[in-house]
Amino acid sequence: MEEFLKEFGDYYGYPDGPKSITEIRETEFKRLDQGVVYLDHAGSTLYSELQMENIFNDFTSSVYGNPHSQSDISSATSEIIADARRQVLEYFNASPEDYSCVFTSGATAALKIVGETFPWTQDSNFVYTMENHNSVLGIREYALGKGASACAVDIEEAANQPGQLASSGPFIKVKSRAVQTRNTSKLQNEESRGDACNLFAFPSECNFTGLRFNLDLVNLIKENNEATLEGTPFAKSKRWMVLIDAAKGCATQPPNLSEFPADFVVLSFYKLFGYPTGLGALLVRNDAAKLLKKTYFSGGTVAAAIADIDFVKRRERVEEFFEDGSASFLSIAAIRHGFRLLKSLTTSAIWMHTTSLSMYVKKKLQALRHGNGAGVCVVYGSENLNLSSHKSGPTVTFNLKRPDGSWFGYLEVEKLASLSGIQLRTGCFCNPGACAKYLDLSHSDLLSNVEAGHVCWDDNDVINGKPTGAVRVSFGYMSTFEEAKKFIDFIVSSFVSPPTKIGNGIAVNGRFAQLSSEELESKESNPGYYLKSVTIYPIKSCAGFSVNRWPLCRTGLLHDREWMIQGLTGELITQKKVPEMSLISTLIDLEEGLLVVESSRCEDKLYIKIKSSSYNPRSDEFDSHDNILENHNEESRINRWFTSAIGRQCKLLQYSSSTSKQCLNRNKSPGLCRVLESNINFANEAQFLLISEESVADLNRRLEAKGKDSNRDLEKLNPHRFRPNLVIAGGEPYAEDKWRTLKIGDGSFTSLGGCNRCQMINISNESGQVKKSNEPLTTLASYRRVKGKILFGTLLRYEHDAKVESWIRVGEAVNPDRE
Repeated sequence: MEEFLKEFGDYYGYPDGPKSITEIRETEFKRLDQGVVYLDHAGSTLYSELQMENIFNDFTSSVYGNPHSQSDISSATSEIIADARRQVLEYFNASPEDYSCVFTSGATAALKIVGETFPWTQDSNFVYTMENHNSVLGIREYALGKGASACAVDIEEAANQPGQLASSGPFIKVKSRAVQTRNTSKLQNEESRGDACNLFAFPSECNFTGLRFNLDLVNLIKENNEATLEGTPFAKSKRWMVLIDAAKGCATQPPNLSEFPADFVVLSFYKLFGYPTGLGALLVRNDAAKLLKKTYFSGGTVAAAIADIDFVKRRERVEEFFEDGSASFLSIAAIRHGFRLLKSLTTSAIWMHTTSLSMYVKKKLQALRHGNGAGVCVVYGSENLNLSSHKSGPTVTFNLKRPDGSWFGYLEVEKLASLSGIQLRTGCFCNPGACAKYLDLSHSDLLSNVEAGHVCWDDNDVINGKPTGAVRVSFGYMSTFEEAKKFIDFIVSSFVSPPTKIGNGIAVNGRFAQLSSEELESKESNPGYYLKSVTIYPIKSCAGFSVNRWPLCRTGLLHDREWMIQGLTGELITQKKVPEMSLISTLIDLEEGLLVVESSRCEDKLYIKIKSSSYNPRSDEFDSHDNILENHNEESRINRWFTSAIGRQCKLLQYSSSTSKQCLNRNKSPGLCRVLESNINFANEAQFLLISEESVADLNRRLEAKGKDSNRDLEKLNPHRFRPNLVIAGGEPYAEDKWRTLKIGDGSFTSLGGCNRCQMINISNESGQVKKSNEPLTTLASYRRVKGKILFGTLLRYEHDAKVESWIRVGEAVNPDRE
């Protein structure tokens, strides 16, 4: 802290404000004392508890009504809305004589209004910077649909050019990329386009890197477009209008519209002060608004309409012309309390405070080195780290490298950060142009990624050796040095490799520690492995039951994960969403052909009849759930029971062979399983999960040591915490990592590799109470992490022989064939 304040003390903490940062956190953000480090203010900042208290007092002491009326309450509400409009314009230093504030459902809705009402013609051009949100790129569809041209451009800026006066300001040049058009007969010529309107769009701050754009672009495009656009196909085009996407930038440096009179500015209020969500605004110059062509009309936008003939008279005020339906008047009333908060701190002080934190993090990240001297972090868009001339907002976007130069996947960073209580954002942040530009992804790279199945928010974070997105942390007015420091400490402890050191528990070249080959061979010469327990989980994510012997079949253990619970909208319901599912116990009586289910939330046990043919070990297929649930009444009875048991509407589904070669990926969309030839029910990746008692014992020793270091008791784990089908005993910890095949009794199995663990193993069930923590996944991540995966346990495939009836028995010898 002393080092930080030495460099940033004049910027950090609101030294001249009504409250220091310490007082703000203690009085207005007490909910963050629970250990949450929130670093996604570019996505949405946090609302203040005092702000919400003031809103609540306002709403409980005032009466607000629909403003489309002449009653006293409606008139008073209209005044509140008018006052809110004035505050928005004031925030951007926009004169009400020149600008109008149109309330929308968000920045995206405001951009949609511009796109669909802009007077596009075949001679129009839509030009936008590469660094733009998808919501801005979407305007392209309106432009191209009307025959206009569209083009992405890069902005080049230099201090001044030879012969240019220093006082004349920065030199800005626009460099165009390929021109897009759907009008094949359109000719690009050097003649003036006459009265055709053109639109130039850029963000005040890039939401990918945080880099701020020079707002001089507004005046240069509007008044000196021929020189600014020189060398592009648009240099001769006249009548340019300018749109600024201020959704990201206005939280710390809102565009000054008296100095940079853009025609359109869009924003969302949750980016400013957290609440309300679902409300934004379009600031539009009044002279530009007259050129917009709106087709639809609604109750709030017409002065008169006749139902049975083609007649409508629209309202003339800009706000009334564009705001369809009743305004979100309660949300609009709430923004006044948010602006009061920002005014008390001032945007300049907020900028200084948040920038000090982002600068500190950037410098620390860029200085990190692995033990072999290789750099750890690549920070995007942060060439200038001189605070006095810094041109970025409070955003830090980066990717991390291993000592060998390969990339850590951004999902690995996000997963481990979450375990440490740090909330950040990963991906491309809906900014494909900036993502491709800074990650150096060519068109062929992008198309290849799409062909490989990569889409937004999926698990493909590194493809062909290149990252497909990045990690972003961003700061808000209530962020603290302690949060920034905790983030840096997390990066160092989780991703920076110390000098190579051989020894038990020390990661070596990105792989978890193993005994040497000689040691392992000597230990395994007479390992004495045997099967300690067998557990079947009939219903995915519910509790299982242990047996002494059980039949094997084509899909592994008979009836294992043969059923799952599905929400009414089709989503798979698991313990990740509903931890209480662990309290649902299951049992299968093979003799009676019954699945018995029990829950403390339900008075009666549930009995489901299983047809005898479905538990024949030699059966090639299972019946669909329509055959199991013999009629509608039976199906309704079962679904009502599970709805009561988990507290939400759901239904029980049984495995069907037609789905045996698919599984669900992170986003619950169909994806290929690890081994297509493997026949599994509703298991995620494999028929069996094997856990070693000795590996669990080693983990418990690490947890015990960690608990002593932190003066807290960490729960001792039972192997069944990891939901294994097979628990083995004997040998050394993690010896199973090296097994290729194994025999258990007469059964033959093939190893599919380690099991990638998720936060589900952090859910415990003690005396009927479900508890969540960050262990044991955090400890496992410290020594069992390989290429972004936290491995514990081994996945197996059963080599099924349909001609032989096979059973597996507790106590049978386990004979591995090691690599």
